[in-house]
Amino acid sequence: MERAIFREEHEMFRQSFLRFIEREVKPNQARWMEQGSVDHEAWRKAGEGGFLCPWLEEAHGGPGGDFLHSVVVIEEMARAYDAGFAMSLHSDVVVPYIHTFGTDAQKARWLRKCASGEIVTAVAMTEPGTGSDLAAIATTARRDGDHYVLNGAKTFISNGILCDLCVVAARTDPDPANAHRGISLFAVEAGTPGFIKGKKLHKMGMPAQDTSELAFEDCRVPAENRLGEEGGGFPMLMQKLQQERLVVAIGSQAAAEQVLTDTIAYCKDRKAFGKPISKFQNTQFKLAECATKVEVGRAFLDKLITEHVAGKYLVKECSMAKLWQTEMLGEVVDTCLQFFGGYGYMLEYPVTRAYMDARVQRIFAGTNEIMKVIIAKQMGL
Repeated sequence: MERAIFREEHEMFRQSFLRFIEREVKPNQARWMEQGSVDHEAWRKAGEGGFLCPWLEEAHGGPGGDFLHSVVVIEEMARAYDAGFAMSLHSDVVVPYIHTFGTDAQKARWLRKCASGEIVTAVAMTEPGTGSDLAAIATTARRDGDHYVLNGAKTFISNGILCDLCVVAARTDPDPANAHRGISLFAVEAGTPGFIKGKKLHKMGMPAQDTSELAFEDCRVPAENRLGEEGGGFPMLMQKLQQERLVVAIGSQAAAEQVLTDTIAYCKDRKAFGKPISKFQNTQFKLAECATKVEVGRAFLDKLITEHVAGKYLVKECSMAKLWQTEMLGEVVDTCLQFFGGYGYMLEYPVTRAYMDARVQRIFAGTNEIMKVIIAKQMGL
């Protein structure tokens, strides 16, 4: 399907980023998966190339592009079967909190380094007893003079070990009656006493993306590190989750497209009973179904991306995309893996890694069940 959402500058950016992937990503993927994290040097090289926070204004040290440049990065990383180098988490999920809600001093202190790769970011919302229900978080932040004292635990934090700066959601009002009005956001720097990076978690997929537990034990954070007003954290989270869910949908769509493309090529080459398996009707029908889902998904998603760039309120639509694209990815990659037979069960085959990486897409950024709740509410139900 011909796509009209990109301009020439985006396609030039794409070619530059593809060269970066060939030079800096693909040669290191196996090693990153083995060690369970991406090298910090790779982040700095991405920053040097202008691939981190590509939408960030030049005044803040960014390349001065737009969100469509980020879309290019998300798509091409998915097509490279790379789920470990969490560039989109950093660029399009975490840093926007600082860019939108930070003071001038906070922006001057952190944004330039975020764009250069000197600072790698994470966001800490999920807790051992709280996932999609953000209003129920138990981590506390008690005001003590010019500081807040943080206590609590977070889990499933991507970039948790590697991060230099973590946006942490904590409760500043202990009154249960103020569940939604009692949450604040804090930018906590690595090395702050009481900020403890716990064990690295071993996951079913995404082995190169370091995911960890975090703990805060009487962690004194300067009050100047609070993002926005005290108690304003929940609406800030809700505002930024629209783009986070869109990011997940974009990656899922591109991953489905790449798996399908590679599976079609494999089916044309793989022979059984004297002919390519692409000549069997079952193969043709299954791949035709997958292709239809992929094309429908692309049409909806590109329309949504265009509207998002235009600044439209799209909570319902982004929730739909997160729901539909991730479900579609699971269906497509499962169908495609079957055509690889026993090879589809071997980790050296990209389709196998794609199968494992796809499963979490239906869980993080709000489970798909939560997406249905949001959609229903937006429908007035």
